[in-house]
Amino acid sequence: MAKNPFPGMNPYLEASWGDVHSSLVIYSRDQINEQLPEGLQARVEESVSVAGDDEDSVSVAYPDARIVERNEWSYDAESHPGGIAVATPVYIALQERPTERHIEIVDISDGARVITAIEFLSPANKLGRGRDQYRRKQERYLDGGINLVEVDLLRDGLFVLAIDWPRVPTECRGPYRCCVRRVLVPDRAEMFPMPLRDPLPSIPIPLRRHDHDVALQLQVLVDDAIRKGRYSNINYQLPPEPPLSPEDEKWADSLLRERGLRK
Repeated sequence: MAKNPFPGMNPYLEASWGDVHSSLVIYSRDQINEQLPEGLQARVEESVSVAGDDEDSVSVAYPDARIVERNEWSYDAESHPGGIAVATPVYIALQERPTERHIEIVDISDGARVITAIEFLSPANKLGRGRDQYRRKQERYLDGGINLVEVDLLRDGLFVLAIDWPRVPTECRGPYRCCVRRVLVPDRAEMFPMPLRDPLPSIPIPLRRHDHDVALQLQVLVDDAIRKGRYSNINYQLPPEPPLSPEDEKWADSLLRERGLRK
């Protein structure tokens, strides 16, 4: 059975982030629903990136039906065998656009009003135009009076959490980060240190004004993603991508040799 050899986040998981990300979202939904008070429900929501005619125009749409394209050309009576006119076809794009999943906690007693959003960042959120798109998504959450919890377990990419980098405390500038923004305290952000060499913390998830926080146990999520995802095929002989710092690589090498996973 696959087991996480690291005390906290496993840096080798970035190579399989699509699968790991989906697992983290689903397991988080289940973990939170077991703790929520009456009237609240955690749901997995999906969105897809949609690029407009302008190269810089990118928005987020929630999938409802497959998008189809109508081509400008068609067969005519002279070009078709037998001289039979045929109808203009509708061409269906078979390539799916990238789907991004997140969690929304909704108040089902109040028309499914969104109370809290939980985002596990993906590479698309931290690189290129996707970073700008994610920034706009953050603004929609915060301007809409929605609590926002962001979990960044990716070492690659630029900083994109809902706080200005100069304000991030030194102890929270490690490879992994988490930020909580509460509707009731809009001028304050909560950050949690998440060093590579320590177990991941449990994060408070804010709910409605009169509710107590519930806890999201990040370490349990990562360990379950490795165990249930059967990640026993990870090649620990090679360094992870992106590479660790020289100091962390030395620590990881000693740890993996101690566990018999690296010669």
